[in-house]
Parts: sequence; structure tokens; C-alpha cells
Amino acid sequence: MIRLHVDADLATGGRVAPSPDQSHYLLGVMRLAQGADLLLFNGRDGEWRARVAEVGKRGCVLELKAQVRPQATPPDLELCIALVKRARLETIVEKAAELGCRRVRLVLTRRTQGDHANVARLSAIATEAAEQTGRLDVPEILPPLRLDALLDGWDPGRALLFCDEGGEARPALEALAGRAAERWAVLIGPEGGFDPAERDRLRAAPFVTPASLGPRILRADTAAIAALTLWQAQLGDWRG
Repeated sequence: MIRLHVDADLATGGRVAPSPDQSHYLLGVMRLAQGADLLLFNGRDGEWRARVAEVGKRGCVLELKAQVRPQATPPDLELCIALVKRARLETIVEKAAELGCRRVRLVLTRRTQGDHANVARLSAIATEAAEQTGRLDVPEILPPLRLDALLDGWDPGRALLFCDEGGEARPALEALAGRAAERWAVLIGPEGGFDPAERDRLRAAPFVTPASLGPRILRADTAAIAALTLWQAQLGDWRG
């Protein structure tokens, strides 16, 4: 069944007017007719069964019928990813959403290629991934921030898994098992790796857990997927 993320509050008997783009998707792409059922979620009120109540030239109106799943809170996991080329960054955001990240922080490092990203497009990609995977929220995509600024403002109660391609780090599963924390973030560097000064600062921070992702050099998108997968298997919602 089609799932759609909306901003409106969801409650029994409520009516939701999708955006023009969403109406076009429902009526023009998916060919829904009046009376058709679909699922709605907004990240706050759980998942709701709705039906197409009205169809007009300007779009449609959806009527809420009943909640089918209560709101659930995903693991408190963030991905901090250095900016990489657009296609790979879009893949990373899509997979981060599929793998349960609450938010994605875009990071500027000394070896980052480029200094900007289309946050609105990345948010749209995250929304589509959330709709397709059945999750009840959409990960937040935060605009690019310098690594030094990110670390300066870091909440020390959140453990940071630093995927260190420079070696001298324990395997990721072992590193994760060795640190007790409820809130985590995973940090993936740019294709050129971290600058030595950045690496030294990361390894000196008390909230940082350095980890190795194996003997091979991984591209940023592969490294992000691998690290998030390992975290979910060791500490996340894949365990139950």
C-alpha cells in the first residue's frame, strides 16, 4: 500500500490536503481514484489508514480512518558524513534513512571536495526512503558544518564512532561492544581521508571511539553503509 509523509496532524476523522506534488504523485503517477486507501505518517502521530475522499482539478483530499501503528522512536543514531560528490552523497542519505538514522549531519573537513549541498533535495530523498521502508519518521538533514565547529559543540553524552582509515584502531564490532552509551553518532570522512591534525583531535576527544572497518580502503558511501550496519547489528534495533 502507498505510504505518504505529511506535515499535518493526524487524528480520527481528520482531513489532509496533500501538496500539489503529492497529489500529482497519488493521482497522476499511482492512478489512485476516489475511495482508494493509503497510509499516512508525520513522525508524531503514528501511521494512519486514509482514503481519497475528494478528487478535483487542484488535487485531492484525504480522510483519516484509523491509526494502524502507534508512533515509535528509532534508535538515537546520527550519521556525520563529510561532503562527497553529489551522487554518492545522495546514496548515503538514502541508505542512512533505510538503516534507521535519526539525522544526518553534513560535515566540512580540510579535504572535503566542495563546500555546499542541496539540503532540500537530500531531505526529499530521505523522505522517499522513509515512505518506502515503513519507518514512522523522516531523518533530519542538517546543513554543512566545519568539523572543528561540530566537535566544539559536541554533546559529550553522545558517543562518536570515528571510522579511522589510518589504522591503529580496534575492529568496529569490538569497539562498539567496549563502550556503553545510549546515544551514538558515526563519523565518515571524505574520499581523501582526514587531515592528520583532524585525526589527532578526534582520537584525543573523550567521547570518540576510533574503529576500523577492515583491511580494505572503502569509498565513503560503502564505509557509511558498513558502519551503520555494524552499529545496528551490535547496538540497534536489529537485535530484536
